[in-house]
Amino acid sequence: MFDFYMVSLKRNFTGNINYLYGQQPYDFDAGILFFIAPNQVFSFYADDDYTSTGWMLLIHPDFLWNTVLAKNITKYEYFKYSVNEALHLSENEETIIENLIQNIQQEYRSNIDKFSETIIITQIETLLTYADRFYNRQFLIRKKVNHQILNRLEAILIDYFNNDDLLLTKGIPTVQFIAEKLAVSPNYLSGLLKILTSKSTQEHIHDKLIEKAKENCLLPTCQ
Repeated sequence: MFDFYMVSLKRNFTGNINYLYGQQPYDFDAGILFFIAPNQVFSFYADDDYTSTGWMLLIHPDFLWNTVLAKNITKYEYFKYSVNEALHLSENEETIIENLIQNIQQEYRSNIDKFSETIIITQIETLLTYADRFYNRQFLIRKKVNHQILNRLEAILIDYFNNDDLLLTKGIPTVQFIAEKLAVSPNYLSGLLKILTSKSTQEHIHDKLIEKAKENCLLPTCQ
């Protein structure tokens, strides 16, 4: 458990990684860029022949103190996921990220003056914004994986609403319940659904509730 933010890129990977994030598997073996926020629990295991190249950007929260980014960094969903896909970068996207990292490194190693912190934080914020854009792109192009989640969501909701005993004892399913069943965080699920369907998780639950009500003739319109 770290007390800082970490952005990490790997390449030339060999070996076997078992990386756990929020006590759930994290899609890191197939990915290249990943993110960890302070005080998030994770584990990392690798074979003896594990090799990799890349870099890590470590940012202590104190460095962001009293800045706009300190308030806004929580808006970047990839720091909140209980389970997350690593960010798969295209060649052009990796070049953009690499250039920002080089700018940060150059400024960090230069003579520190009153502008240094502002310049570095601006570069960090730009990097995080690009990562946000690339994650949104990934939601759209990794259709097979994402639509599998949609199919599982539909199956979970159908099974739940067809179980009258469960409905009576537990009530309407919560977003947290659905997310746990799918082994993703509520934030990740919401981001995925918003991009693919323009609806939130709560709206999907509500739609299924309406269907169930119509089936049981519980609405005035079906009288």
